[in-house]
Amino acid sequence: MPLQRITDLVRDTLHVQRVFGEPVERDGTTVIPVALVGGGGGAGSGQDSAGDAGEGGGFGLGARPAGAYVIRDGAVRWVPAVDVNRLVATVAAVVVAGLLRRRRR
Repeated sequence: MPLQRITDLVRDTLHVQRVFGEPVERDGTTVIPVALVGGGGGAGSGQDSAGDAGEGGGFGLGARPAGAYVIRDGAVRWVPAVDVNRLVATVAAVVVAGLLRRRRR
């Protein structure tokens, strides 16, 4: 894939609509979903001693829910998304650390 095409894809992919979802309104309350979005990529080109040239690259994009802004009666509040996997892993790590520390005494 030509480098310019990769650059165009990255520009078209990484924009504010990837972070803020479409607002949802119901019964006087508006909810705006929010995600954490990250990406990275690389590209390069080169030519060998025989004069053969090439170029290429790629990029990746990841997203996960962060929470939502809830708007009601003119007040805005942030409601974080709960990442159950991260929560369970953190609790398990704390329990294991506690057991190991207790065992050393």
